[in-house]
Amino acid sequence: MLSDVTPFHFQGFDFFVKRDELIDPLLSGNKYRKLYTLIQTPAKFYDTILSYGGSQSNAMLSIAALCHQKGWRFEYYCKPLATKLKQSLTGNLKAALDLGMLLMETADYDTTVAQLKSKDKILCLPQGGADPLAEQGIQTLAQEIEQWQAEQNISKLSIVTPSGTGTTAYYLAKHLPKQTVFTTASVGNNAYLTQQMQQLGNIPSNLTLLEPNKTHRFAKPYPEFLKTYEKLKHAGIEFDLLYAPLMWQTLLLNMPHIQGSILYVHSGGLLGNTSMLARYAGLALSD
Repeated sequence: MLSDVTPFHFQGFDFFVKRDELIDPLLSGNKYRKLYTLIQTPAKFYDTILSYGGSQSNAMLSIAALCHQKGWRFEYYCKPLATKLKQSLTGNLKAALDLGMLLMETADYDTTVAQLKSKDKILCLPQGGADPLAEQGIQTLAQEIEQWQAEQNISKLSIVTPSGTGTTAYYLAKHLPKQTVFTTASVGNNAYLTQQMQQLGNIPSNLTLLEPNKTHRFAKPYPEFLKTYEKLKHAGIEFDLLYAPLMWQTLLLNMPHIQGSILYVHSGGLLGNTSMLARYAGLALSD
């Protein structure tokens, strides 16, 4: 499914944004791309899908939506929920449960995940969709970008996308060898991100990891992230609060070193903004 490209002016610079967040309300952004192979898979092929990760994961909700459409059982494993969240389900977790997801809380999370990976005849999707299954969908995205670049007669194109596991950035670089792909680590640091991507294969030479100006803890509310989110939204496009603010901040710091036109691939995850904005509101009330 093609997504549009929108011109975007932000902080004095001109960009293009690949609007993957508009593909589908629940299956959007890089989750649609990563799950593309499964979307095309006949429903009879699987019975049960397993996955694991955080309790407000964007990937969790997308997999729940896919399994709901296919009629597959979906078991999702996570660490024990906070009492406050159990008492008042919100955000991606509530939406995924409403779609029929079976939540499996486990105190021994690491051991449980290791056991899930060893199960036969049941598909276990790694956290964030970091799996070779993701390649086909991201290759399709790369082909769309290449076609758009040719239509726009853009000779030099730099592509920007934030990274959790680095799966999207890795496969984009692999299938767009004539372009440069820029990303930064939203989870951990760039050394950890490199290790994650090396599990998929040798890192392409046209993939560049940008360094943030300081270390951040993933999913922790930072006032500067909220400010960047609000500025982006005021400029005309809403982005997610988990990955986009850090990527945009790092991108702006590195603008003098990036050549050609810049295409930002919108990775979706907007439904998760509801719970994140509530956390920011709670942070403001506690000040």
